[in-house]
Amino acid sequence: MKLSRCLPALFLLNFCTFACTSQNIISEVTGTDIYPKDIRVGAEQTEVYYPWIKGKKIAIVANQTSMIQKTHLVDSLVNAGFDVKKVLCPEHGFRGDAEAGEVIGNTTDKKTKLPVISLYGKNKKPTAEDLKDVDVVLFDIQDVGARFYTYISTMHYVMEACAENNKLFIVLDRPNPNGYYVDGPVLEKEFTSFVGMHPVPIVHGMTIAEYACMINGEKWLNNDIQCPLKYVTVVNYKHADFYQLPDKPSPNLPGMESIYLYPTLCLFEGTCISVGRGTERPFEIIGSPLLDSTGFSFTPRSIPGMSKNPPYEGKLCHGYDFKNYSANYIKGYGKLYLFPLLELYRQLNGKTEFFNSFFNSLAGTASLKQQIISGATEEDIRKSWQPELEKFKKIRKKYLLYTDFE
Repeated sequence: MKLSRCLPALFLLNFCTFACTSQNIISEVTGTDIYPKDIRVGAEQTEVYYPWIKGKKIAIVANQTSMIQKTHLVDSLVNAGFDVKKVLCPEHGFRGDAEAGEVIGNTTDKKTKLPVISLYGKNKKPTAEDLKDVDVVLFDIQDVGARFYTYISTMHYVMEACAENNKLFIVLDRPNPNGYYVDGPVLEKEFTSFVGMHPVPIVHGMTIAEYACMINGEKWLNNDIQCPLKYVTVVNYKHADFYQLPDKPSPNLPGMESIYLYPTLCLFEGTCISVGRGTERPFEIIGSPLLDSTGFSFTPRSIPGMSKNPPYEGKLCHGYDFKNYSANYIKGYGKLYLFPLLELYRQLNGKTEFFNSFFNSLAGTASLKQQIISGATEEDIRKSWQPELEKFKKIRKKYLLYTDFE
């Protein structure tokens, strides 16, 4: 096994321990087809949902991942003669070229001339006015299976608007690339925000249609209302599959390595550590000018469509490269990889304020921060999650539409 020379001694030790203890997990999971070629996502199954939308006035929640092979869903429906009234777009915009957190305004799609209503910025929920001229709302967006990835928050608000205005909500389902495990602290109610709206763990292990069923079934919408819901399931998908996304789900998740690392490394957004925003490899690398030399470094810069004014712009950041680690091990690990977070806190404790105000919102709890500060072991941290995780898994099981990984 060839190990990266950029890892310090403790990282090497942890890496070797992990590699040895996880071989059974890896061989079990990779016993299935790693990148299923016979999968048909919901949007491709026009024979199922075309009858549902025939003669209807349609709004579509979509972005750059809403593809039917090489054709965008919106273009496909317009070309097929369906009465598409508008596009509702989430974070990163309809064409997926806005950076994380960027306020997006209403606009017109240059190709189709359709009005594009922003659901990220001032209004995260469609208004009654937005929906008055539509009968049905189609939702087709690729999710990555992490609680703080905001497309599921957008879906919540669209479902709520559909429930309040009696509009049919249809989910065209897609595989979850992190749908082969469940892990992390379950969100506590006082930490509810747009990066965490429901009592689920960081990695929930559900597709977007399963998650929609759970939102409806658990009555998580305002005043316990439920929306009229239909969905088109993915053909030939199982939760144990490692599905390779054909299109990057957002500007700062450029490849499968970053997608596998995202649930773990996103927690660093609540710290003084950069996750590589302002480079071509966000969520594959981490670093900071505050760290001593590690043998690996990067310098963030503004990149149009990816990151404007990133943390530590123009400053040399020493850190760690997880790309090969992710490709070879993280995707078979089956849980969050906490060691880097614990180790970098240990290295920087006393040198700076490690955590920022965003950390508890991402974690969904104040406990994780306090556990790290107090020197709790990874084993003890994981044990503290188990009671709520077991409760969630029982809820999750009620809404699964595909063969589970266990």
